[in-house]
Amino acid sequence: MSIMIYLLIGLAAGVLSGIFGIGGGVVIVPALILFAKMQPQMATGTSLGALLLPVGALGALTYWRNGNLDVRTSLLVAVGLFFGAYVGAVVAQGVAPLVLRRMFAAFLVVVAVRMWVTK
Repeated sequence: MSIMIYLLIGLAAGVLSGIFGIGGGVVIVPALILFAKMQPQMATGTSLGALLLPVGALGALTYWRNGNLDVRTSLLVAVGLFFGAYVGAVVAQGVAPLVLRRMFAAFLVVVAVRMWVTK
């Protein structure tokens, strides 16, 4: 059953990534916490592990073919992600799982409200 849950989480993240450009933090991490009962640090590490491979390559190729991908910006964001993921991982190791869950939930609420009210 776990294999099916993991595959469904990946499928949902892939579809939502293709539509909205989201996946790891917004879909995979909460799904692993809620459905696979992982602690936040394990869910985050597992999400990063899944994203190590070029999982977005086919989606990015489709956007590029339609003129909707800024390669330079993507590379610059990737450099920031590379170093930022390390710093975030170091910080997260020292935070209690319940605190990390609540911080993440607050972050999602702020993003949701901001997206809702911004024109």
